Amino acid sequence: MSRESHYPRMQVSEIMTREVETIAPDASLQAAAEAMEAMGVGSLPVCDGKRLVGTITDRDIVVRAVAAGWSPVDALVKDCMTEDVAYAFCDEETEEVLERMKVLQIRRLVILDRDKNLAGIVALGDIATEPDAAAAGRVGDAVAEISEPSRPLK
Repeated sequence: MSRESHYPRMQVSEIMTREVETIAPDASLQAAAEAMEAMGVGSLPVCDGKRLVGTITDRDIVVRAVAAGWSPVDALVKDCMTEDVAYAFCDEETEEVLERMKVLQIRRLVILDRDKNLAGIVALGDIATEPDAAAAGRVGDAVAEISEPSRPLK
């Protein structure tokens, strides 16, 4: 048996960040950008109460709104957000979540409870720095895959 198969099974809820700043869908793009700037992040989960309804990134604001000439004061988060958000559930194992992040080539993933309410967020760094979260080789493979530029479909 390989060394990697001896890793304890850890749920992502054990390492996720629970206190996550969110933005409402009816907030202005300016409010979203201000929140991102204040926290030093490039994306925010969009929640209606506790319910995740999307995500908005700094790139969404620039590419979808500014490029279209929309006013960041008047345009709303719901007009620019991405509704189809990748996520994992609290009770999923960190190895499974790491694999999903690798396949999707993302460094952060929102975590939901089974009622699909926002419970937290996990970053690749959270998994990489927790010794029992995943085997070092799997983390290294994921980092390499996530960092690989995606190729256009032919």
